[in-house]
Amino acid sequence: MAHGIEDVARVAGVSTATVSRALRGLPNVTAATRERVRRAAEELGYVPSPSAASLASGRTRTIGLLTPWVTHWFFANVIEGAERALRAEDFDALLYTLEITRGTPRLRFDPDVLRRRVDGALVVGLPLESDEVQALEGLGYPVVFVGAGAPGRVTVGVDDVATARFATAHLADLGHRVIAHLTGEPDDVLDWSPAVLRARGWREEIRARGLDDAPELEIHGHFDVAGGRSSMHAMLDRRPDVTGVFAASDEMAMGAILAMRDRGLRVPDDVSVIGVDGHDMAEHLGLTTMAQDVYEQGMTAATMLLDMITGSPVPGDVVFPTHLVNRTSTGPARDLTRVT
Repeated sequence: MAHGIEDVARVAGVSTATVSRALRGLPNVTAATRERVRRAAEELGYVPSPSAASLASGRTRTIGLLTPWVTHWFFANVIEGAERALRAEDFDALLYTLEITRGTPRLRFDPDVLRRRVDGALVVGLPLESDEVQALEGLGYPVVFVGAGAPGRVTVGVDDVATARFATAHLADLGHRVIAHLTGEPDDVLDWSPAVLRARGWREEIRARGLDDAPELEIHGHFDVAGGRSSMHAMLDRRPDVTGVFAASDEMAMGAILAMRDRGLRVPDDVSVIGVDGHDMAEHLGLTTMAQDVYEQGMTAATMLLDMITGSPVPGDVVFPTHLVNRTSTGPARDLTRVT
């Protein structure tokens, strides 16, 4: 006859809730009790099923995953890394998207969609307003942000300002004096969003070097290839003297390169382009980029969230490094190569 959790509790002399906590490694169970429960379960041949453990503990073994997109490279890779870490611990992911559509205000996040359905939430690249963050936290679940975290919250990401400054410096060191920037959405204005921080880094670096910092050198590229392409056309129409472009994502940088081809311009002979991410397709296009390990960011964020669920301490911020991958899309400014 198969033995259940009640049998283990009776043999160990504890409650069924304590059995569940002990076998799942949750806190507030002494080492002696945990060992007694383990021995009882082993003697009775009891193996808890995930569903039984969930019922006993009151947990869903599901993590809410909030993101604006699943088709963009950054978001897809973070989600894949997070799901891999969750599956390893028998947790599922409940995906909830708040798509950011060009020219349309983003839908407000309603935390009730997660109520009693999850044990915690991962927010991936979604710059929630302060009241939305507070409403999410009001559910009482642990929350970890990836890529765009409100101040004082647990966040996994990169140093966006430093990354942007390094990318801009790479172009400036090659002799570029008019460096344009392709940023994100027009309504992405929160101080902690990657788009705002990367624009800040670009601006800080060009000002530190005494370069042209005219507002018209910054344009919204919507974080996708089509947006990068159209915004690059608009940029060259109003500033044909641009010789360097820093795009806040590789997808926008790819779009910028397509715009150069549309116009018969050569990259990097006429205009140099650098992006951010380390996109899988960047090598095929010869795109110079500031690469980051987004898959590992997803795994780390999910692991931290599971630690928070069990009461384990986690750092407030985990900052991943970025590094320059120098390819053929950047080169000396054209005026430096002109024969005199």
